[in-house]
Amino acid sequence: MTWLSAPTEPALRAALRRVAPELADGPLVLRGVEPDAGPQWRAATAVVDGRYVVKFAWAEPPARRLRHEIRVIAALRAAAPEVPLPAVAATSQDPVLLITHRADAVPFFQFRSPAAAAELAAALAALHHPRVLAALRPLPPSTPPTTTDTLRAGLDSWIRADQRDLVRAWCDRADRILATPGRQVVVHGDLHGDNHLWDPVSSRLRLVVDWETAGLGEPEFDLRCLPGDAGVDLFTATVAAYQRIAGTALDVDRILAWHVRTVLGDARWRAEAQVTLPGGRTPEQWVDDLHARLTAPSLGSAPW
Repeated sequence: MTWLSAPTEPALRAALRRVAPELADGPLVLRGVEPDAGPQWRAATAVVDGRYVVKFAWAEPPARRLRHEIRVIAALRAAAPEVPLPAVAATSQDPVLLITHRADAVPFFQFRSPAAAAELAAALAALHHPRVLAALRPLPPSTPPTTTDTLRAGLDSWIRADQRDLVRAWCDRADRILATPGRQVVVHGDLHGDNHLWDPVSSRLRLVVDWETAGLGEPEFDLRCLPGDAGVDLFTATVAAYQRIAGTALDVDRILAWHVRTVLGDARWRAEAQVTLPGGRTPEQWVDDLHARLTAPSLGSAPW
């Protein structure tokens, strides 16, 4: 396994000449390149000829994640054909490249239709089926979000005084709920709204992308972003559809416990790094938004 020497157009074109020579001289647009990123995050994408997406890395840790994604997509193609996966044009280990056909679709954040519930539930139910776990073993555990110990540390510096006891109570409740492990399935691991792409005309789920963190986890872990990304009503509709399709129950409180850790972890690191939250929100506003979701009557669980 090798990786690019630098996140530059010449380096990527040289790699394409080895892996997919027919693309090497086409129009190329780099996306997400941060030359000064730490080794863990030295990965990006490029759009080539307006028709292909190339994922690449210029350090070993992200190259290993990308190699893992290549393996997962290939295995899922056979084990979970109901999951809409990127159409692979070419892959390589030397250097590690994943080249897929670009789809005419938009991220969920630009879609958010009530019609999404059944489509997303069906894809997740297929991914979480026991046969997929059997086909993809061995798999590492999916990386969990920030621990509650980390969230409690330095709490006073990034939220309002009137929010501190509430956040501590949320962390305590999440600890109690997640103290007992849930059942193990294959999870996507990072299913936020930029990683599932939709056709806004047909309201169909076109692609689930970015499988670098796929691994072992509980089904509830894959739904942890939905309350914030979709809103409570669409979230509860997705849970109901999942349970109907899969024939297995989901624990809403477990989803919310993972949701709390995810949202607060994102708010905390962005506050410390002085990075603006999506939508121009502040960490304090995110805590207020989270409180509104956790106390929504339509959740059907004991208020947080």
